[in-house]
Amino acid sequence: MASQNEKERSHGIRGWVVLWILSGLLIVVVVLLVAAGTGAPQSTSTPAGSLPQGLNQETADLLGVVPVPGDSVPAPHYTLTDQNGHAFDERDLRGRAVVLTFNDDECADQCAMLAADIVAADRDLPAAARSRVAFVSINANPYYPNASDVKAWSDQHGLGHLPNWYFLTGTPTQLASTAKAYDVPIQLDPATRSVAHGSQIFVIDPSGRIVQQAAFGVESADTDPFGHGLATLANDALPASERGTIAGADLVKAIPGGTEIGDTPAPLTGQSLIGSGTSSAASRGRFTVLDFWSSTCTACSVQLPDTQAEANSLGTAIAFLGVDVGDAPATGRAAAVANHFTIPTVSDPQGTQAARFRVSELPYTVILSPTGSVLVRHPGLFTTEELDYTLHSLDPALPDAH
Repeated sequence: MASQNEKERSHGIRGWVVLWILSGLLIVVVVLLVAAGTGAPQSTSTPAGSLPQGLNQETADLLGVVPVPGDSVPAPHYTLTDQNGHAFDERDLRGRAVVLTFNDDECADQCAMLAADIVAADRDLPAAARSRVAFVSINANPYYPNASDVKAWSDQHGLGHLPNWYFLTGTPTQLASTAKAYDVPIQLDPATRSVAHGSQIFVIDPSGRIVQQAAFGVESADTDPFGHGLATLANDALPASERGTIAGADLVKAIPGGTEIGDTPAPLTGQSLIGSGTSSAASRGRFTVLDFWSSTCTACSVQLPDTQAEANSLGTAIAFLGVDVGDAPATGRAAAVANHFTIPTVSDPQGTQAARFRVSELPYTVILSPTGSVLVRHPGLFTTEELDYTLHSLDPALPDAH
């Protein structure tokens, strides 16, 4: 029979997971509502009155913070191996606040964004609190379970030098058991030796209890405010006597008008990376496709040629504007050349525009009406066929693809 603590832990974590999944499902519902013409979506904001201490509404929404369902719950126990090949017991972290995630050690898109967020969070922690906070990630990829695999990923993404970073791994059985204990969904594809996994962030206090949950896969493109928010959650998990002042800043209040379905946001602007287009305002009078992508996004290398093919097919009948997220300009240009992408593109090195448009993953497509209002929000791959069908549904007068 399960102990009372085990029941409490299981129910508490599952409650958080249900809330997180429901907020994700709302994206799918929004797309269906638009297709059916049945109206605008509901808000996915953190409920008023449940904001974590030190965060404004916009930053809490950026992190996908969900309210704590009642009291905190004990974090499930695990024993794994760190990136240096040393045995690691989660009880070794007692006395420190822990930011725990699950991470694919072969991932080059969302998990790469998480790495940048953690570097920013560590930077924003006060010096006195840094030794009291641990950033821990558990490998979600059982096809690459060696310590050398997680160490290589850590070094590649700028985390190897952080003394408070631990990327843990173990046998496939250990990894599956740990993910199940935290109710983190893992989907395996043996054919490609790849995984899809939940993006929950668990904040654990020094006594080993989960006190907050967020998600790095929800509207997390804006690295600096996301890192600031993550540092704030970790700092708040410490005893009051050990907390310090967090550097950085909360996300600024969204520009009036918003970027959700039916809103008419301020034009998307940025430094020109490719071509002469620097603002979506220049395309008023036509439907406009905004394509958010990054050089670190493996799926983007599939989408960029598809978007280019559709742009070539439709000519000037539809406006296309790319948004390169999180890259230095030279890196973004090199990725565009490699993918034969010549659509006018603006550079968004800090993810500011992506965050304003609430981009939840890359690639991400937003379609604007001729008056600039948001008609479609599409996370993930958007093939040539799907994009062509959507655009012809919006404007039946468009020429057929050729």
